[in-house]
Amino acid sequence: MKKLSTLAFGALLMGATPASLAVAEQARPSLTGKPYTGPTELDTTLPRDYANDLPDLGDIAQTVLSPQDEQRIADQIMRQVYVSDDVLQDPEITDYLQALGNKLAAASPDKRQTFNFFVVNDNSINAFAMPGGVIGVHTGLFIAANNESELASVLGHEIGHVTQRHLARMLASQKYDTFKNIATTALALLVARSNPQLATGAMVTASASTMQRQLDYTREHEREADRVGLAILDNAGFDVRAMPAFFTTMQRGTRFVEGSAPSFLRTHPLTAERIADVSNRVQNLSYKQSKDSLDFYLTRAKIRASLGFPQSAIDEFEDNIRERRFNSEIAEHYGLAYAYLRKNDMANSAKQLAWLKANATPHPNIETLAATIEMGNRQLAKAQAIYSQAMTQYPMHRALVYGYADSYVNSKQPDKAVKLINEKLRLFPNDGHLYEILAKAYSMKGQTLLRHQAQAEAYYRQYDVNRAVEQMELASKAKDGNFYERSIVEARLKELRRQQGIEKEQKG
Repeated sequence: MKKLSTLAFGALLMGATPASLAVAEQARPSLTGKPYTGPTELDTTLPRDYANDLPDLGDIAQTVLSPQDEQRIADQIMRQVYVSDDVLQDPEITDYLQALGNKLAAASPDKRQTFNFFVVNDNSINAFAMPGGVIGVHTGLFIAANNESELASVLGHEIGHVTQRHLARMLASQKYDTFKNIATTALALLVARSNPQLATGAMVTASASTMQRQLDYTREHEREADRVGLAILDNAGFDVRAMPAFFTTMQRGTRFVEGSAPSFLRTHPLTAERIADVSNRVQNLSYKQSKDSLDFYLTRAKIRASLGFPQSAIDEFEDNIRERRFNSEIAEHYGLAYAYLRKNDMANSAKQLAWLKANATPHPNIETLAATIEMGNRQLAKAQAIYSQAMTQYPMHRALVYGYADSYVNSKQPDKAVKLINEKLRLFPNDGHLYEILAKAYSMKGQTLLRHQAQAEAYYRQYDVNRAVEQMELASKAKDGNFYERSIVEARLKELRRQQGIEKEQKG
């Protein structure tokens, strides 16, 4: 794991080698390990006034950055996401964000665009969109959002940037005519959006004087993203009033403090005119009461529990519970349990779990918490019993799958781990992390061919074809494995080398 430092980003931009489109078309994984399909029952038609307000993009974006080019850049970015310490790898938090994003994307005007959402471990209030439907959200945005509709309003806004292809249009205005320049410019924009302080260092590989003028979205782009985002929010059943309310909250909170504007406001220029425009549009929409999901509050509480010193988090949760200062009492006890876990106080964490079991409706996150506490107490059998029972009720909950598989590996039961993972790969065929656990299990069993094969499949699903080829080559040279296993490896190696060749051609 590594941080995406200024120097690393500079090197990345100098030699950007986007993963091949063929890889993306054959197996396009998301951070959740599931391809995006999205619900189909939502009304995804833009209201007439929104459609008329948006400009005709024509072919300007297509002339410089095609959807295929955007996908290649997205693959390159996702490869960095998988290895960055700055990206939160908690499957429950990531899966919640992906599910929320999928719901909103299904209500967007572009039905062909897929989206990958990931969480940046950064307390600043920010979110950013990149080519190919890759959207990053800072943990600080979860904390700042008062309700789920406010969080959804920012995601809808970012989806609007993607569907209106604002980055492509910005690049088109610079008339870049090679993919290398396009990739360099787009990735420099990524750096500026995710962390403005890194922008100068990253832009040394591009034209700094030209790029500096392109770092912020224009007012026209922001108005377009607001209008599309508002329509998405409305179609997906969220409270549209949340968008102007959240913008107003951010503006008021920083109006009198010089230099304190949230990152989202620095990279997404916010004006009184823009807030007024959104507020006026909201007045013409019917009121919809949107109830916040428990998932939202649990996710937010888990993030809060991870901030600062453990004792500070404990004190905050306990004060909120004592003073009845919360939107969800269940979430406060849940967050308190995780804060105690950070302090290795299993007894008090177990007390909070007992409260949750007595007062909360059944939920997979609570089962994950229960098993985690038992693992912390070194009660392996109890933890595995919880995992086993919970997965019959929540078979698609990745945190339970990961925890159960890890428990077998950590207790040196590789046969059970292999059996479990092979069963779950039918549900999560594009989950690279499951393949990584599988590689560990095969290593414990001394099965060299299968270990390297599993690791190769993990790299492939993390958009790293070169390392996938290296591992599959090691698998082909292994002395173990039967005829059937060796045949599979040889066929797969041939296909991966073909994919690698496509990448080299595109790089050249």
